[in-house]
Amino acid sequence: MDQEFVSQSFVKSDRIYLNSASSSLIPIQSMKAMTDFMLQYNSLGPDSLDFAAVLTEKTSRLRDTISRLVGCRKEEVVLTQSTTEGINFVANGLEFDRDSNIVIRGTTHEHHANYFPWLRLGKKIQIRNISHDQNGFFQISEFENLLDDNTKLVALSHALYNTGAILPIDTVGKILEEKAIPYFVDTAQTVGCIGDYDFGKARYGFMAFNGYKWLCGPMGIGIFVCKKDVAALLEPTYLAGESAIAYDTDKLAYKDIPDKFQASYRNFVAIAGLESSISLLMHIGLQNIRDKIIRLANLMRDELRKIPGITVYGPENPQERTSIVSFSIEGQKSSDVVQKLEKQNVVVALREISELKIVRASPHFFNTDSEIQAVIDKIRRL
Repeated sequence: MDQEFVSQSFVKSDRIYLNSASSSLIPIQSMKAMTDFMLQYNSLGPDSLDFAAVLTEKTSRLRDTISRLVGCRKEEVVLTQSTTEGINFVANGLEFDRDSNIVIRGTTHEHHANYFPWLRLGKKIQIRNISHDQNGFFQISEFENLLDDNTKLVALSHALYNTGAILPIDTVGKILEEKAIPYFVDTAQTVGCIGDYDFGKARYGFMAFNGYKWLCGPMGIGIFVCKKDVAALLEPTYLAGESAIAYDTDKLAYKDIPDKFQASYRNFVAIAGLESSISLLMHIGLQNIRDKIIRLANLMRDELRKIPGITVYGPENPQERTSIVSFSIEGQKSSDVVQKLEKQNVVVALREISELKIVRASPHFFNTDSEIQAVIDKIRRL
């Protein structure tokens, strides 16, 4: 990886930013793409025919880029505000009868966005939780035992927000395909940081992720991938003229995907920014990014273990995790550690593994070895 090129792609800062698992830095070229878009927006007129053509072209280009990124059809890409919105499309759009059940890897070890929408369904259907270890892994045999003829959905995260553990979504997808059970995957913690990964191997029906974590896009834009062969299973959460048509005065017909799920306007300027960011990542090489961030994560984990009183969490095998590095310091509250580091211009996050509060660092490809070493020195002096 050309580190000089990467360095020049981001605004210089005195801060060391290690929180890309939450929201990442935005490349300079993406900021420029959004500025240029807004200049066009004003010069052509927001509601002009000329700007409508520009918007159509930008949206089409982003969908094409996303389809190449995750290996889906262009028309299966639905633009959203966030991963959460995509999750709720599925949770609120599927039809369940009284005997239905869904299988999740829930409890307090899961991100709230991929837990609470399913938990609410427990008022009318059965929620089955997959038991797991501290890292978040589960036994495939135990998972299979939870499935039956009344299982209407399985919902999993691809990688976990707290330990970085990468779950076996491919194996699960094969099992569910054979049983014809719909499958939702939250890929917010993998798209953009897992390398040259074929998401199609998971055989998912629905997938959601956002543009502002590992993809380095702006806030307020996400992606919901809805496969064509299962789109009919979902009722759209919102309706407007963009997503449906009326006929015979009082009857509605939904438009085809992606329009079916895209009522109202979107964060248009973010479309230009996200497309630019993804193009940069693909130019650098997704596998190059994966190789670098795992090397940085391994370096940080190794150095942390040398400090007395520090416990490092997550899988030992780098093939089983992202670049997330979670740790705690004996005798110190993790919330205090996060605050102390930010006062020293280091940005990390406070998260939890079940009831345990931990410090989470998540290096990305713009971070460097020297930054990791500088952070380690600051932690050593806390």
